[in-house]
Amino acid sequence: MGTVFFEPDAEGGLAVVDPVERHRYVLSTPESVTPEVAETESFERPVEAAVSVRTSSFSLPNIVLATVRDGNDVVAHAEHFADEHLPEGTYSIELSAPIKLYFVVESSVDLTANAERMSVEFGEEVDVLVGARSHHDQPAATVTTTSEPAHMMQAISTFGSALKATSPERSYPTLRGHPPTVELGEELDLAGLEPPETGVTIEVPADCRSVFVVAPLAYYLGARVVPGETPHVRTETGFEYSLDGPAGFETTVERTLKRAFFLDCLCRSEGRSPVDLHERSALESTLGLDFGALYDRPLAARLEAALDIPYETIEPHLPQWKLTAHVEPTPDSVEMLPFLVDDLAVVRSPHTHEVAVSNVWAATLDEFLRGSRSETSRGVAASSTDPPQFVRLAAADSLEQAWVGDGTPLGASKATTEAHRNRLDRTPTEGDSTVRVVCNDAEMGEEQGLVDTIYGDRDLPFDVAVEHDLTVDELREALAERTDLLHYIGHIDGTGFECLDGALDAATLDSVGVDAFLLNACQSYEQGMSLIRKGSIGGIVTLSDVLNRNAVAMGRAFAGLLNAGFPLRAALEIARDEIIVGGQYLVVGDGGFTIAHAESGTPNLYVAERADDGLRVEHRTYPTAERGMGSLFVPCVDGESEYHLSSGTVRTFECTVAELERVLAAEGVPAKVDGDLHWDGRFVAADYGPE
Repeated sequence: MGTVFFEPDAEGGLAVVDPVERHRYVLSTPESVTPEVAETESFERPVEAAVSVRTSSFSLPNIVLATVRDGNDVVAHAEHFADEHLPEGTYSIELSAPIKLYFVVESSVDLTANAERMSVEFGEEVDVLVGARSHHDQPAATVTTTSEPAHMMQAISTFGSALKATSPERSYPTLRGHPPTVELGEELDLAGLEPPETGVTIEVPADCRSVFVVAPLAYYLGARVVPGETPHVRTETGFEYSLDGPAGFETTVERTLKRAFFLDCLCRSEGRSPVDLHERSALESTLGLDFGALYDRPLAARLEAALDIPYETIEPHLPQWKLTAHVEPTPDSVEMLPFLVDDLAVVRSPHTHEVAVSNVWAATLDEFLRGSRSETSRGVAASSTDPPQFVRLAAADSLEQAWVGDGTPLGASKATTEAHRNRLDRTPTEGDSTVRVVCNDAEMGEEQGLVDTIYGDRDLPFDVAVEHDLTVDELREALAERTDLLHYIGHIDGTGFECLDGALDAATLDSVGVDAFLLNACQSYEQGMSLIRKGSIGGIVTLSDVLNRNAVAMGRAFAGLLNAGFPLRAALEIARDEIIVGGQYLVVGDGGFTIAHAESGTPNLYVAERADDGLRVEHRTYPTAERGMGSLFVPCVDGESEYHLSSGTVRTFECTVAELERVLAAEGVPAKVDGDLHWDGRFVAADYGPE
């Protein structure tokens, strides 16, 4: 039974609620409606809940990709600035909203949209079947493996069992199910799972490094992983491809995954959801491929075609990858692999070096010396604990980086298995999403005043509570209560959170109910890791002392980005440049966790640099757990009809300051102009003068 349900909205209309992902999506109607439970079997695609309502139209709170079908034929697509009219008929309308929605209606249909809202009109009052499906995806089972690499190969071979298709459509994130979780144990137990029959085998040496690196590729290809002296991909037709090319094993595996994935993205426009894909248009004449014929070929045959394309040909057109994970090649790291594979992350064996503690603090100390010596700091150095071991990772061409292993990473998130399992164990809750802002120092009230006005300013169902000067018992109680986000402002030292009557060490708690947190205090890393171990999913912490003025700037940036739907890890990557020592902030736990959904469905950002003739702008998108690699995005530009593969820069353009101001005002998304983060186009004009 699904978790999604429908209810009448208090202001009229139909509300679709996903209590696990904390989404409430309202379909406004001209008059109040009374939903009646309907059969889910009435829909061609799987839905978790269905109702019937009588209405003449639905108004959506944002712009989504709408696909209209007459039977199996796609008769219309609509997104920004749509104006589609369909005559009387029986139609199925698919909406890629934060909760997947389907309408079935017998009527005429008018689909219209501007830059902000979309309407679906039926001409007169008719009965409409509405179905919904959550994007939330649970693993089907848990497999157990020993520390033997040969057993790990068999465990990883089960990952492909989670694919919901072996056609090119599996490049859509919704058709890639969550792989089974893995536990390290005394005996091998595959829980009866087998990979699909794709005819693909991956051979690698029997060591942890090789097995871990090919895990995402094995998942995407539905391949079996078997021992071999040298790394190869083989198909049942006798095709063989070396995974130890001139660029090296890890890079060759990465490029093999990207080539197979990208060709599927180009081919799938021949399938059930044909769209005008920008990347296909840009490459079609160069590649000279028959995408229709490739679409109908088996997975192994498409893989052969993909590997026949020079990587350099497609590289400029690839979406920027969401995540590169640096995984320590030790047996216990195998338990983290399903969560990385679910993100379709690139996995690398770490190329790291330890960093001296003195070097980590150097930038912070310099900043102290440049600032006022009397300026408030958010804590004092913890002298009673051993200094942490820091590691610096090799650079990667991904939007985000994560570290799986011992030590504390610099420039990447600290990913842990506990955090991801906490997310899987999260149970639905009733009511609005909750944000708790705790300010335990009156001198830091500036940040509290700023963030209090940010959370929930998009008419999201947020319940924001602000509390001051909590005692140890009061903070312990606050941490125990179910909360979507804790934004802590105050002091932290070696003894824990500073409270009105003492200190609270999170390690002493039995459990916590806080899903995500921002601990905007000095050296909050250890307290954040304790919250993860006690039940939290993810959070943002500090590695060093932070000046109050820097913490205020970062707190405001984080609050705005999280409120706008950016995941924790992406929010930090964007906010780092807000202060000189932004690198002292770190994401711990599940960096893909979000507390809100973006209005457009996909968090996006404009990055502009001042030029003599105006602004040069990059429009960037950021994948989420719901809209991962393979999602589509249509820029909000009048006349734009092509779809782009989401992740990274989807387009570049030049404009005047006034033109960018109008775009930002219409879309309500953040922008970075010459490195400074802005939330309202009027700030851009104020800072940079007239056009």
